Amino acid sequence: MAKKGYTRTEAMLRAESANQDVSRTIEGALLPPPGPPRYLDAYEKLKSWIEDTLDVYKPELRRLLWPIFVHCYLNLVAQTYPNVSRQFFEANSKLFKQEHDVDLRGLERITLAEHLEDDNIAKLYRTNKYRLTLSDPAFTHLMQYLERMDPNHRKLLLPIIESQLDLRHVDRAIDDRFSFAAMLMKSKEEQDMPAEDEGIPGHRPGNAVSSTDPKLGNNLAMLKLGKLQMDRELESDVRAELEDLDSREPPGPGQKTYVETHELVNIKQEDDDDGPTRTEIPYPTPTARDVAMEVQKIRENRDRFKIETRTGGIGPGVSVCMYTFHNTFDSITCLDFSGDNSLVAAGTSESYIRVWSMDGKAIPSNTDSQPTNSHRLIGHSGPVYAVSFAPSTDAPPLPNDVKPDTKWLLSSSADGTIRLWNLDIWQQLVVYKGHIGPVWDLKWGPFGHYFVSGGHDKTGRIWSTDKIRHLRILPGHDADVDVVAWHPNSAYVFTASSDKTVRMWAMSNGQPVRMFTSHTTAITALCCSPSGKLLASGDDAGWILIWDLAPGKLLKKMRGHGKGGIWSLSFSVESTVLASGGADGTVRVWDVTGPPKDVSTVAKLPGEPGKIDGAVPSAVGQAVSLAGASGPRRRGKDAVVSEHQISAFPTKNTPVYKVKFTGMNLVLAGGAYMG
Repeated sequence: MAKKGYTRTEAMLRAESANQDVSRTIEGALLPPPGPPRYLDAYEKLKSWIEDTLDVYKPELRRLLWPIFVHCYLNLVAQTYPNVSRQFFEANSKLFKQEHDVDLRGLERITLAEHLEDDNIAKLYRTNKYRLTLSDPAFTHLMQYLERMDPNHRKLLLPIIESQLDLRHVDRAIDDRFSFAAMLMKSKEEQDMPAEDEGIPGHRPGNAVSSTDPKLGNNLAMLKLGKLQMDRELESDVRAELEDLDSREPPGPGQKTYVETHELVNIKQEDDDDGPTRTEIPYPTPTARDVAMEVQKIRENRDRFKIETRTGGIGPGVSVCMYTFHNTFDSITCLDFSGDNSLVAAGTSESYIRVWSMDGKAIPSNTDSQPTNSHRLIGHSGPVYAVSFAPSTDAPPLPNDVKPDTKWLLSSSADGTIRLWNLDIWQQLVVYKGHIGPVWDLKWGPFGHYFVSGGHDKTGRIWSTDKIRHLRILPGHDADVDVVAWHPNSAYVFTASSDKTVRMWAMSNGQPVRMFTSHTTAITALCCSPSGKLLASGDDAGWILIWDLAPGKLLKKMRGHGKGGIWSLSFSVESTVLASGGADGTVRVWDVTGPPKDVSTVAKLPGEPGKIDGAVPSAVGQAVSLAGASGPRRRGKDAVVSEHQISAFPTKNTPVYKVKFTGMNLVLAGGAYMG
């Protein structure tokens, strides 16, 4: 054409041929590109574009990176490019370490195309669409970018967006979450929590995962969170005792009778909520001590200091009694208070346990030795990491001779054993063996007889005191099981691990029913509410998370403690207030039910930096900012306390090892002074 002078035709042909896909043959079939697909380049371009876009779009568009990363990696594995897939994973996985740590560990194991057929994580992502919601402007912005994208990169990313993502775009005016004000605020937050409706249904970060059982699919297991049904003989004996008490001690003005309180606490709640039966969780035949325990629980419940919720904008006046241990030389590793508030036990790094009377008086003993106010329990051959008293109550003594006082103590150690101690004769009776390595934590069940432990071997174990071997092994964690807890109806146990997850297990069969995955550091404390509906978990970065167990949802995140670990959590009797203590040397009280909607301001603690004179209750709309136990007040976000905090009780220099709400709603706390 050039030789014959058809210059305009030549220019037209060149312009048209420049837009043709050179990877197509004359027959129109796609030719495979030379070498491995350039997913790494395409993904880097997408990341750079998102980081360079306007701040108002950035929080929404960043949510695209995780599902596209997953499918780019799985596609490289499927196309048998192991070296390229490994390079892609290592280059980008750090971006998602904080939020998707559990899934990342699962993806890291997938290295061959054969793994895609068997691995649950791979099948989950390849057979389900990842749901994302974008505002209309952000969605349009994304479409415009894809149109301008390099054709070779677009061929890689567009099929993922079309077939593996469920993109839903909404009008800003309809959904307040996508207003300009909300998006600008969200872009400034350090931790960007995923939306409620994001992800694969049943597998969303921050929510409960159905379990590792593929038969459950995306449906969460149904839970029985109501009270454990009372044994019929036990209930009739308790009712008879309470009727006798009512006749001898008539209720005061405005008070309910003991029988009415029993009906309200035990019988009505059994009718309202579905709870486990005695056949599901077998217990020994009730004894006179069990009857006395239930009677005293009713007495405590009726006469307790009631903490319903915030009143008139002011938090409840919770009292804390702090027990400080001096001259310990940092040897105390754990503490526990007995249920009758008469004894406190401390485990030490020197392998022994010491038990003190809390009032300083001599401890009654059935031995011939001279009564003293403390006893040593010697038997472990390594540091003692956990102690736990058997359940008992703090109500006034009953008229009869039966008193459910503290008699049994459990302890666990670095020597891999759990030991049961009798506090009448101050000797060990049983040594339970099964864990491999140190046993980090253990807890009695709410009705005694059963207990749960967790250790270095990455397992939790359920035991009964009448058997030398464990009843259930709870495997599944990827790291040490550091903390354990019970549900108040004893149908479920909780285990928390250094892998930053909390798992909930059915006690009857040892099957997992929930997994919670929103902590970003190791979990150091767990507590289930007396209502059986909430779980509180604390980590070593100072965050407390509150979970709703039935739907498995994260309700709120609370911050106020300094770094170093929240070491103990405890709910009030009504499950409306939470107490916490930890390494920063403070006891803090939190509003679990949520602050009023008009809480919007944050106040700093008045006074000089680093000077704290006492407990500071916060009024509505204020959060209390406290200095660390041994340093000046921090600046910036570390000095801000969540509006959910009601009170803060600082110590001079005493890390708080244990906090506990008694049945009368008094908070006990204990720690060792670090002078």
